[in-house]
Amino acid sequence: MSGLEIERKFIVSKAKAFKSLAFAHQTIKQGYIPCQDATVRIRTKGDKSFLTIKSRSVDGGLSRYEFEKEITHEEAENLFKLCKGGMIEKERFFIKSGEHTFEVDEFYGDNEGLIMAEVELSSIDEPFIKPDFIEKEVTGDKRFYNSFLLHFPYKLWKDKWAEEQLQSKEP
Repeated sequence: MSGLEIERKFIVSKAKAFKSLAFAHQTIKQGYIPCQDATVRIRTKGDKSFLTIKSRSVDGGLSRYEFEKEITHEEAENLFKLCKGGMIEKERFFIKSGEHTFEVDEFYGDNEGLIMAEVELSSIDEPFIKPDFIEKEVTGDKRFYNSFLLHFPYKLWKDKWAEEQLQSKEP
């Protein structure tokens, strides 16, 4: 698969139940191979493995070119050895909302406590129904890119971010 990826990212409220809405879920493990001009990701999702290359975004994080190819589990394990900085581990839940499917990721390890949702769109201005478990949009905020979370885990900056959110809500 290759082409333009258009997606929006959101923080999921910990107070709202989302798991019971899921029609499927899978465990994901992913690592990143260092590359200056793109993101090169190795990922296992359930019993499948993938090599993905994503370009830099030119429109604030809303869209970017993506190339993805399924690879064997053995190839993924060998490529994981080239990854730097450890692994991202998470559970992904698939939840329908209107005509779209939201992918909700609950992170583990150093990113424990972070729950994010994303929805892929066919155009930048495509309308969608936002589920009630969505708290705040973070599209384009690099702190919420998986490749960033690998090197600067959520546990290191979550308190500061929570404080920023409280201050932005004050009148």
